[in-house]
Amino acid sequence: MKPTKGIVLAGGSGSRLYPLSTICSKQLQPIYDKPLIYYPLATLMLGGIRDILLITTPHDMPLFQKLLGDGSQWGISLKYAIQTAPRGLAEAFIIGEEFINNNQVCLILGDNVFYGKLDFLRNALEYNIGGTIFGYQVTDPERYGVVEFGDNGKVLSIEEKPKQPKSHYAIPGLYVFSSDVVNIAKNVKPSPRGELEITDIHNAYLQQNTLQVEIMGRGIAWLDTGTPESLLEAGTFIHAIEKRQGMKIACLEEIAFLMKYINEEELMRHIISLPNSSYRQYCEKIMTLQ
Repeated sequence: MKPTKGIVLAGGSGSRLYPLSTICSKQLQPIYDKPLIYYPLATLMLGGIRDILLITTPHDMPLFQKLLGDGSQWGISLKYAIQTAPRGLAEAFIIGEEFINNNQVCLILGDNVFYGKLDFLRNALEYNIGGTIFGYQVTDPERYGVVEFGDNGKVLSIEEKPKQPKSHYAIPGLYVFSSDVVNIAKNVKPSPRGELEITDIHNAYLQQNTLQVEIMGRGIAWLDTGTPESLLEAGTFIHAIEKRQGMKIACLEEIAFLMKYINEEELMRHIISLPNSSYRQYCEKIMTLQ
């Protein structure tokens, strides 16, 4: 895989979750037995990405730091940056300019949950030549950004919440870009709502003829958790899978061990630091579950 930096964008006001989001970020809300932020981190880690920047608000950054630390307990490097106001997804690349440097970057939104085999992400990380977006089939594409594509994953058009969608493939909050995304973002002009839109980034790569789409197949679940209803649905989904299989989704300790980011000794040292809980009990069984 090409050297890739990861960015988790966990800012925003979370106004649709009021009053839940009054106390803390929506990315710190529970999805069944874990904070929401564990799920996008798990996606990046399973994709082989170990150098990660988490962008959040001044109010929430200390809470994320208390929860996640520097990531060394999972064999990754976690850094933090502040987005002072919700000025759009594309601003993440400007904020993360020094972090990205000359590397490919994968941006994931902190309220997106993915479940299933991540070959679509690994393919994108390996074969991206400019920008790669993902297509997920939905029954109501008019609610989302929609991608129209031709042969070999070539993107023909992108429309935001179209009245007459040209496909049933929505674009989830997961993107892969080459390092020149920083300069592209700097040249994006604010939209009428005052934000730097990610769609303008997509269109810049589309004009360069370097925008590709990877289709997420039937075995993948994509859950957006921006409303109380969707937050509850995601928690119910995770609970059902975990109860049925007896295995946890997005257990960062298990992922770190499976991906060989940490060894058995490092895992056991970390487990000792965990409070007595069902989560710790599961971590103690990790080596017997393989």
